[in-house]
Amino acid sequence: MRRDIIIDTDPGQDDAVAILLALASEELNVLGLTCVAGNVPLERTSYNARQVCELAGRADVPVFAGCDRPMGRGLVTAEHVHGDSGLDGAPLPAPVMELQSTHAVDFIISALRTAPPKTITLCPLGPLTNIATALQRAPDIAERIAQVVLMGGAYFEVGNITPAAEFNIYVDPEAAQLVFRSGVDLVAAPLDVTHKALTTPAWSAALRAKNHPVCDVVAGWTEFFERFDSEKYGSEGAPLHDPCVIAYLIAPELFSGRRINVEIETQSELTRGMTVADWWRVTDRPANALFLGNIDATGYFDLITQRLARL
Repeated sequence: MRRDIIIDTDPGQDDAVAILLALASEELNVLGLTCVAGNVPLERTSYNARQVCELAGRADVPVFAGCDRPMGRGLVTAEHVHGDSGLDGAPLPAPVMELQSTHAVDFIISALRTAPPKTITLCPLGPLTNIATALQRAPDIAERIAQVVLMGGAYFEVGNITPAAEFNIYVDPEAAQLVFRSGVDLVAAPLDVTHKALTTPAWSAALRAKNHPVCDVVAGWTEFFERFDSEKYGSEGAPLHDPCVIAYLIAPELFSGRRINVEIETQSELTRGMTVADWWRVTDRPANALFLGNIDATGYFDLITQRLARL
């Protein structure tokens, strides 16, 4: 059976690869892309999402613009990582497909209320503002969500935007807190997983050797993306964060983790956005998420390479 999903996204090169992976996979039926402000402002994320759909030859996938700022804070963006466009590294033509007139949050609520219960999985790749706003406006949808599989947080790896916090959670910790306390079945791919899935020059070269337009674009994106992490961490490549969400849905055997309690810090200046993950179960707080800890990186990159060549 194909799994119906909604991808909530702030493209971002790694978001774009995740979207392409989903659109290339027969196991998944992408009902729509809902865009949020994050890596770059909303106007640009909704523009980039349409570019990615057209690159995949899937202008039929509706794209919705959502929240342009966090629930209670000013917006923090990441052009220093992704470039001014969010998709620096491989220029794409301006999108022809139109942005949907419905707000992303309204689309999420309507889709969940219309579909049979437990048939739609939400896949947030950026800050959780759209998802949390939908749950806040329509609490009845919580019990209708099949699962939320997200990229966000960290435990051993701690932070990539502050010493304590991963970017997606840091941008809107109040939204993350609401989602993690919602009672929805949650799976989180934190930095502890994504930092074990590093791109390499050899992988980019293998993509280019496919002589395939989509593979060429992805190689350009990752080569741009790599420069920031190579300078920051001294690594050969960069973590390909967001496709972990889609790869988990397609091939969960590539991942392992624990069901634990995860709380979100919203008050402290020093640890704002920290995912306080009870990995060793030292508290009596009930588990609320499957927190992934390991990945078969070879299998992961093989999956992405094989699927991209289908587009």
